This record gives sequence, C-alpha cells and structure tokens, in this order.
Amino acid sequence: MWGGRFGEGPAAIMREINASIPFDKALWRQDIAASKAHVAMLGACGIVSGEDAVAIERGLDQVAAEYERDGVPEDWDLEDIHMTTESRLADQIGAAAGRLHTARSRNDQVATDFRLWVRDAIDQADAGLEALQRALVARAGEHADSIMPGFTHLQTAQPVTLGHHLMAYYEMLRRDRSRFHDARLRLNECPLGSAALAGTGFPIDREMTAQALGFARPTANSLDAVSDRDFALDYLTAAAQCALHLSRLAEEFVIWASQPFGFVRMPDSLSTGSSIMPQKKNPDAAELVRGHSGRVVGAMTALMVTMKGLPLAYSKDMQDDKPPVFEAAGLLTLSIAAMTGMVAEAGFRTDRMHQAAELGYATATDLADWLVREAGIPFREAHHITGSAVKLAEAKGVALDKLSLAELQAIDRRIDDSVFAALSVESSVAARKSHGGTAPEQVRQRVAEARRALGMDS
Repeated sequence: MWGGRFGEGPAAIMREINASIPFDKALWRQDIAASKAHVAMLGACGIVSGEDAVAIERGLDQVAAEYERDGVPEDWDLEDIHMTTESRLADQIGAAAGRLHTARSRNDQVATDFRLWVRDAIDQADAGLEALQRALVARAGEHADSIMPGFTHLQTAQPVTLGHHLMAYYEMLRRDRSRFHDARLRLNECPLGSAALAGTGFPIDREMTAQALGFARPTANSLDAVSDRDFALDYLTAAAQCALHLSRLAEEFVIWASQPFGFVRMPDSLSTGSSIMPQKKNPDAAELVRGHSGRVVGAMTALMVTMKGLPLAYSKDMQDDKPPVFEAAGLLTLSIAAMTGMVAEAGFRTDRMHQAAELGYATATDLADWLVREAGIPFREAHHITGSAVKLAEAKGVALDKLSLAELQAIDRRIDDSVFAALSVESSVAARKSHGGTAPEQVRQRVAEARRALGMDS
C-alpha cells in the first residue's frame, strides 16, 4: 500500500501494533455503504467513468455478500477494513478497483464509517430503552396503589407506591434517550470528501454523498472532520450515564431479592444457582449489569484520555478509538435487555412491601405534619414529639397507628383521635397529591402521560 516510500517492509512488531483489522472489521457494512456512495458520486461527477463506477459498485456488493457469508478475512498486511475491502474488490473486478480511492483518504473514510456505526448504535440503544420504558410503565400501572417504604440512606423514610418508584426510572431513561438524541443530531454530518486533512482538488459533490448516507449535511472543516471524535465521546458519555441508571435499578433488584427484604421474586430466566448451596437463587444478571456500568465508564475515560492531547489532524492514536466504543455498546445492549426482562417478569411481593412500610415508622413525618397543621405546633417541636412517639412504638413493637390515643396524649396532650386518619400508610400515600407526588392518582396520571408518549395505547 505504501511501499513506494520505503526500502524494506515493516518489522513483525510494527505489523502487529499497526493492524486494526481484528476489531475494525466490525465496520464492514458501513465501509461498503460509504464506498458505494463515494463511487456513485465519482461517477456522477465524471471523475471516474460510468463503466468503472458500475463495476466497482457491483464488486462491492459481491464483497459484502462474501463478508456476510464467510466473515471478514484478517490479513494483517492489509492493516484495516478499508484496505481489506479494496483488496477483495480488486480480486473481484481487477485494476478498476484502484479508482475507488480517488478523492478520499483513509482518514475521512474511517471518520465516515465510524460515524455511521455510532449512529446505528445510538438507534439501537434508543430502541432498547424504549422497550425498557414500556416495561416500567406497564408494571407501574399495575402497582399504582401498591405501598412500599421509600428510603433515604437505605433507611425507611416515607411510604410511597411501587408504581411511583418504577416511574422514577422511567424519568431517568427519558433523560438518557434525550442525551442519545442530542448526540445523534450533533454527529449527523458527513466527513467524506475531507480527504486526508485539507480537502481535495477533484470536483466532488459532498452534498450528494452526505444525502446518500443519510447525513444532514457535509462537515464544514476538513481538518476538524478527520480529527474529530466528539461523536464517539458523546455516545460514550450518554452510554455511561445510562449504564449508571441501569446499575441503580439493578442494585434495587439485588437488595429487594435478598431474604431480609423479600420484595421481589427474580425470574428464573435471569437468575443462577450455586454449585454447593441448593437453596440459592442468585440475581447474577442484575449484578452483572451493575458490574458492566464500571466498564462502560472506563471506556468513556479511555477514549477521553486518548484524545486529550492530540494535535490536528489525524494521529495513529486514534486507531484506539473504536475498541472502547465497541465494548461499551455491546455491554449497554446486554444491560438494557437484561433489565427489560427483569422488570417485565419479576414477581413483586407487595404484601412484604406493605408490611415493611408499616414497621419502618414511615408515617412519622405525617404525625409531625398533623401536629403542625392541626395543633399549630412549630415544626421543630412537632419533630421532637414525633420522635418520642416513634421511640414508644419501637419499644412496643407496633406501628405508629397502633399506639392508643392515651399513649399518644401521654406524650403530648394536644393530640386527639383525629390523628389516626393521618397515621396509616394508605393515608400518607394518598395525601401526597402534589404534582409528581406518590399519591395513586398522581401515579396513574404520570403513567397515562407516559403511555401516550410511548404510543402504548395507539
């Protein structure tokens, strides 16, 4: 390929460190598509003959069929997917294959291929996240009235509904999808035609290739076009944030599935057993999603560090841009699918959740609010009175609403029997009617809005 400049071939170590075909072969579909768009433009502009353009396009289709059938061959002397495809094309059609590389460089070629691949990965992530959102919304609708403890510091705080809890993850995924959407908008410019770094002297039509490949426009600066990997970093940033959200949801399932909680029965299809303990049902899928998040964040960090000090335009360091993106995309796809199955198939034990909400004194804030609202007591004093009531209930091993009026009045004489209407977990949840609150009517409204947004009722 570049032997005319060199008196001897590369050392074995150079061949090994320089070859990217073991991983960039994943770009073959994008490379074929971009090459077909490029040669069609070359033919339309009269840069190559119509006969050669047709022969090249047909040859590329033959190469694509070969790759689809047999996989991409790995010849390290050819270095990458671009030269591998050009070599296979020459085998198919002969010398005319050499005209394909007119008015382009591997620099703009890989930038185009990689953008196409990342665009596809974004579309795949978005489709997967929509499916997970649908699962969350469906289960939230089932459990708009199911009461569970809400936590801060993993300590029982206030009662909420399971539907409200699940819809919190719907909102997280909504933001994740918006980040992927924004990343897609920014990347959707076509580098093809930027050549090595300075553009080309051939009379090419960059609008034509951009349109053929589904880009909104050509890139505006050839130096930036071949050296930019912001689109990959945008994808990894969105993927990392999404992986963190999936990890949090996975952690909830791990905790809820543990025997002390017993809030959920994990689906058999996403659990494993123990080689020595027959009773075990391990939430391994959830734990692996939790673990994968670290690797996705690591992929983002790896590419950031690779790009941090590179001068314009292309540097060989940028060959290492693809492995972290490929790894992150694979892990994210698996994680989304695993959590979608988990949400859809889990058996929620709402009886255990309700019991935990009652025993955790989750309505303590409701007692304090009642003292402020009905007895006119300053909140700090009400907080102290409520703490004394919780201490008594804990000593007796009962819920707050199971204390007698006499016991409550012994703590503070201003308490009357109307307080009991505020102390049940049902009353507490029903009272939280503020916009975005946990009251069942609010949860149902949010679920209905989400169903419309997702087209679930159409």
